Amino acid sequence: MAFQRMKVALVAVTTMSSLAAVTLTATSNSASAASSVNWAKVTQLTKTGPKSMSALVAAAKKEGKLNVIALPANWANYGALISSFSKKYKIKVNSENPDGSSAQEIAALTADKGRSIAPDVIDVGTSYALTAKASHLLAPYKVTTWNEIPGSLKDAAGYWFDDYGGYVAIGCNTASVPTCPTSFKQMLSETKAQGYKIGLNNSPTTSNSALAAVQAAAIANGGSLSNIAPGVSFFAKLNKNGTFVPVIANATTVQSGATNVVIWWDYLQASGISPSTKTWKVSLPSDAAVGEYYTQAISSSAPDPAAARLWEEYLYSVTGQNLWLQGLARPVELAYMQAHNQANKKWLAKLPPLPHGVKPLFPTTSQIASAAATVTNTWNTQVGAG
Repeated sequence: MAFQRMKVALVAVTTMSSLAAVTLTATSNSASAASSVNWAKVTQLTKTGPKSMSALVAAAKKEGKLNVIALPANWANYGALISSFSKKYKIKVNSENPDGSSAQEIAALTADKGRSIAPDVIDVGTSYALTAKASHLLAPYKVTTWNEIPGSLKDAAGYWFDDYGGYVAIGCNTASVPTCPTSFKQMLSETKAQGYKIGLNNSPTTSNSALAAVQAAAIANGGSLSNIAPGVSFFAKLNKNGTFVPVIANATTVQSGATNVVIWWDYLQASGISPSTKTWKVSLPSDAAVGEYYTQAISSSAPDPAAARLWEEYLYSVTGQNLWLQGLARPVELAYMQAHNQANKKWLAKLPPLPHGVKPLFPTTSQIASAAATVTNTWNTQVGAG
């Protein structure tokens, strides 16, 4: 599971009275400058002037709202991020379809284009950001901390940039499973009669997090990031054994007993399942450590282009990055923050460690795209459409 821009010409309005010019304040200067800028075309802020941070804040406040999509409050601490942003800038955040998938986010960019309720920004799996860029649905933008984002985790032109990540993990309800699996291979040894009810958080045909689970299963079963067919076969075997449950696995399915083992990101299990199920245990699998980042991007037809850019600036500030860390997600600027003593040490210490001797693997964008194509072509026929 990166960014850039173009400069735009300013149209200066010179018809003002001498008295107004004398009494103009710094705040009104920012507001006036902001209103004369086409923020949908701004690709990077300047230190001063009509495209500075103060001008952006003024323009975003004038818009008064921000539309986000598919951001559950307990997903990577987005509840705190949204409320703190709204409080800081007095901007209303409209959160649409919080339980939606990456595919639904991209679909909304097209379906709602031109409407005031259309998404201003998206947070998707990288493969979906690539699709959106190819479809000309994204606007290039580079946040102020652009250089703190590793080069491999952002689009050179600024059309997308990674935000936070984690590792594919195996979660298990110790109250109903006598021996919790700590590897993918271990899950194959059990049958439905022995108690496993294994779920993914969504279908890998539409969800990037579920796709990553298939990639991890492939590695554990003789495949690789470039060959995920063994991962599809793994879930087909689970389905044949009667241990795979084709639902959107989450805290609700765990509490109802529909699932007692969930393969999902470590940080999302920590924030989305563990708080409501005290007997929930999360382990990073001993036979595959797949890490990935999610990806931010701004819609090219954002109805609130200034608020969209201000939101990104907030997310990539020290405050925003640490709020992701508080949610036990690894913010993309973490290495820089650790080197400059900016990361919250208390939250950093709570991140689950990798199993000893296991080397983490991070798929490239081309590997993610290839995996998505394989799953699209084979999942429903081999595993099922559920």
